Amino acid sequence: NLPTWHRYFEIRRKALGLETLEPYDIWAPLVPTHPKVPFHQAVEWIAEGLLPMGRDYVGILRNGALEERWVDVYPNKGKRSGAFSWGAPGTHPFIMMSYTDEVFSVSTLAHELGHSMHSYLTWQNQPLVYADYSLFVAEVASNFHQAMVRDHLLKTNPDKNFRIAVIEEAMSNFYRYFFVMPTLARFELETHTRVENGQPLTADTMIKLMADLFTEGYGGKVNVRREHVGMTWARFGHLFSDYYVYAYATGVAGAHALAKRVLNGEPNAVENYLGFLKAGCSDYPLDVLKRAGVDLTTPAPVDEAFAVMSDYVDRLEKLLD
Repeated sequence: NLPTWHRYFEIRRKALGLETLEPYDIWAPLVPTHPKVPFHQAVEWIAEGLLPMGRDYVGILRNGALEERWVDVYPNKGKRSGAFSWGAPGTHPFIMMSYTDEVFSVSTLAHELGHSMHSYLTWQNQPLVYADYSLFVAEVASNFHQAMVRDHLLKTNPDKNFRIAVIEEAMSNFYRYFFVMPTLARFELETHTRVENGQPLTADTMIKLMADLFTEGYGGKVNVRREHVGMTWARFGHLFSDYYVYAYATGVAGAHALAKRVLNGEPNAVENYLGFLKAGCSDYPLDVLKRAGVDLTTPAPVDEAFAVMSDYVDRLEKLLD
């Protein structure tokens, strides 16, 4: 699926009017000003996007975000960056983020509310011993929300710049979790394999390996400064947790496969997905997801996610013509 990425990088290079695309240009905005979306409007759009899940689900979400103060919304003195959902059985979920009235923040809020609804429904339906879930399934719930909300926003808002902003956000998410994280996962597997085979690891060998992997991924469409790109592994503390980063990619894949079932109105798609959210860690993650309707032991969900991404690239190309 690398040709899809290479096409996206080339579209972005042309849109920005650059001779050469640098890695940091992948994050550069494609429209001069992004639309502003107040927090309450963001909650309403998220709720509308999730209406296929049923009014009870949407009611819990809207009430939590607007009435029960689940969300610490705005930037504040001494507040750290990032976005997180936390809590424990016996409480409601708590979200810490810094909402900035931009489309990216709308998606971040949808993502964290996905985690929160997962936690809420698990806590309501499981005893304490099963009232948690693994990262492997956590990122399915959060990315499911984002997939549903993006679909709604693109269907209901005709404004060109707004649509570009939505697709930009989607592609940024795909880039981080469906390109960078899998590249880090390949790096992690190779370094562990070398250690198991008795080969030494040095900073120089790891820099070379990382640069080689990104060079392959970028396919000549992005300029690779090997000494800089090769240090990417040193910027991700995730790698201190063994075999952690791959779960972001499987989460994105599972989420889009399940969102597709719900959006297509497939029989029992909503009921099965709600069963997944209520299951906590009462069964093995792969089995919980199979009952929800996605089999991550096969490449099919990954292929479906790349099909969604390819469609975003097609739409972006038309909007930028």
